[in-house]
Amino acid sequence: MGAKIIKYFKQLSITRKVILILITILVIAYIFCLPRQLFHVPYSTVVTDRNGELLGARIASDGQWRFPPRTTTPEKVKQCLITFEDRHFYHHWGVNPVSTGRAAYQNLKNKRIVSGGSTLTMQTIRLARNESRTFGEKFIEMILATRLEFRASKEKILSMYVSHAPFGGNVVGLDAAAWRYFGHSAEELSWAEAAMLAVLPNAPAMIHLSKSRQSLLNKRNRLLKQLRERKIIDSSTYELAISEPLPDEPHSLPQIAPHLVSRFYQERNGKYSVSTIDRGIQSQIENAAERWSNEFNRSDIRNLAILVIDIRTNQVVAYCGNVNFERKQSGNQVDVIQAPRSTGSILKPFLYYAMLQEGSLLPHTLLPDIPININGFTPQNFSLQFEGAVPASEALARSLNIPAVTMLQKYGVPKFHTFLRQIGLKTINRPASHYGLSLILGGAEATLWDVTNTYAHMGRSLLQLPQTECSLLLSDTEDSENSEAVTSAKTTDVFQPGAVWQTFNALTEVNRPEEIDWKSIPSMHPIAWKTGTSHGFRDAWAVGVTPHYAVGVWVGNATGEGKPGLVGARTAGPVLFDIFSLLPPTQWFKRPENVFVKAEVCRKSGHLKGRFCEETDTLLILPAGLKTEACPYHHLITLSADETHRIYENCANLEPTIQKSWFTLPPVWEWYYRQHHPEYSPLLPFKPGCGEDALQPMQFIYPPMNARIVLPKQMDGSPGYMTAELAHGNPATTIFWHLDNTYLTQTQDFHKISLQPTPGKHSLTAVDSAGNTVTTTFYINPL
Repeated sequence: MGAKIIKYFKQLSITRKVILILITILVIAYIFCLPRQLFHVPYSTVVTDRNGELLGARIASDGQWRFPPRTTTPEKVKQCLITFEDRHFYHHWGVNPVSTGRAAYQNLKNKRIVSGGSTLTMQTIRLARNESRTFGEKFIEMILATRLEFRASKEKILSMYVSHAPFGGNVVGLDAAAWRYFGHSAEELSWAEAAMLAVLPNAPAMIHLSKSRQSLLNKRNRLLKQLRERKIIDSSTYELAISEPLPDEPHSLPQIAPHLVSRFYQERNGKYSVSTIDRGIQSQIENAAERWSNEFNRSDIRNLAILVIDIRTNQVVAYCGNVNFERKQSGNQVDVIQAPRSTGSILKPFLYYAMLQEGSLLPHTLLPDIPININGFTPQNFSLQFEGAVPASEALARSLNIPAVTMLQKYGVPKFHTFLRQIGLKTINRPASHYGLSLILGGAEATLWDVTNTYAHMGRSLLQLPQTECSLLLSDTEDSENSEAVTSAKTTDVFQPGAVWQTFNALTEVNRPEEIDWKSIPSMHPIAWKTGTSHGFRDAWAVGVTPHYAVGVWVGNATGEGKPGLVGARTAGPVLFDIFSLLPPTQWFKRPENVFVKAEVCRKSGHLKGRFCEETDTLLILPAGLKTEACPYHHLITLSADETHRIYENCANLEPTIQKSWFTLPPVWEWYYRQHHPEYSPLLPFKPGCGEDALQPMQFIYPPMNARIVLPKQMDGSPGYMTAELAHGNPATTIFWHLDNTYLTQTQDFHKISLQPTPGKHSLTAVDSAGNTVTTTFYINPL
């Protein structure tokens, strides 16, 4: 075939060859004359809720309100545009010869341009090229218009036109015009509104809401009359339409979820984003946030953030990054949901979960709540009190700091640091050694986004749902898979339902004295919830989970300024419950099946049943919990027949005795435990002359072994004092104190002494009246 064409071309005369070449060039030029992308303009960033309702928008970089292009045109707008601009739109190929000829005749006759004769297709080309209006340019528009007709459908051409037509001022495109002039979407336009917008692009600079209003009204009504005459609308619709007044002034665009809109402006600039937000829920949450913000402002607490995730779909339904976005002060425009903040106690449930899952803890295992000093780190409970020993579940529910630190010390900081990274806390990005044991008390920073998502993942594990990524965009949104704003960081299936179930059960019991008693609220269903307060009262947290929602709340000052009343239990906690009262209530999670085993557990210690445990409960625990330590606190002791003294074995054959199981805690634990548990019975003393105590009856409270101490200077510059304290199981005993083998003094009842040791290593020894001895070593660091 190709050879025949070449042979035919060779036989042609030179003139015909030239003509054929020119025709070929013209055809090729015509085919490629239209750019692949017609419009090269910036667009506004537009965000809607999950149902397409506008949440907000940000202006395009050129200062124009130009929404991203439409793919369809509302029927009313379509009928008005075609009637007004191009009645033969569906019958020509881009150029209407009759209209063009008539326009040329009128322009030549008047020696100026009085009629354009342009079709909607030609006007689309003119909008794309944005060149001066000349006869030469008109010719180019005609050629490109015919080419556009071959490339795009009539509907596509009409959509391009309405998306880029000027509507006066800095309003470009149908969508921006509908919202700016009428305060609603283009799909909701009435006939009168559609007719007004149809006539505006004809002369947007001369006819506007603020000038020539009568001329605009006349043009609109003439178009409505034409619609009636063409039977597009009936007489009653026409009468209603012409009675509608013109809008008085442009409307402000909605400002719902403004921080989310700003986030999309940064991450999806110039795109149309259909978010997962539920506008109804969002509006209720914003109203609640404003109400609470007004309350907190009295205490000079100025910022508040709320995140609500539907854990069944793993989609965000409410995103309140802060309050009072319109006020450009006090950090109100900071999106706190994305801002790293000190975590306070909000990470404690993750440690509790990890230790349950690994089998190093049972839910109610007793943990020490005593003064501790670990290389100079001396954590305190919020109440500044000690209880000696507390069940792990209660320690979590009450957010006690000292048990949490001892748990982390046992579990290991590096291992917990790795676990936190695995579950998606991306901002904990420094080495584990940087955080140390303070990691569990707020020594690290996390975002409300990451924290709430992690709690949501725990809830999803109980619902047996995959740990998919949390979404901010609906999955069918264009380019959603490439957007950083779509999802949180990927996570693996780290959480297992059994340990999550036990953790959530502990968190449903949260009810500290300073917190809300949610159980007293009749309409409130169970919620697993946790609060947190950072050091210096800078950040207040509250996170709650039900089988339907995960809610995260942060309260504070974006500037990092602390306030005495800024406590999670008193600020973020009440907000959390207010939010849950706005959400549909749900029943509690179902207990996971086939993940627990039955075990005998000591009722007093929470450990597996030991040899001498008499009071036990049959509980469901994780299989890994079977390897935990059996109860170490119950001992078999020998008592005199009247149960007033203990009897040592060398006296047991000389008088009647009985054997009994006895619950005994370490001395320091016991010292504080007895103050809160009057039912606790300390070990009875030995009968005089009948042996010594095999269980150590005393223990140093301070200083702990190998403590490094700096003595503060007194007012006169001399070294200060340290106070040594000891706990003994027998309050009536006498303690004899020795420092570096030198006798100091003796104490009764309250065993405390003040010391002024010199710099260096020291040994402090205490001996009780029964001859029991305990020693601790400490170091005094020079100033």
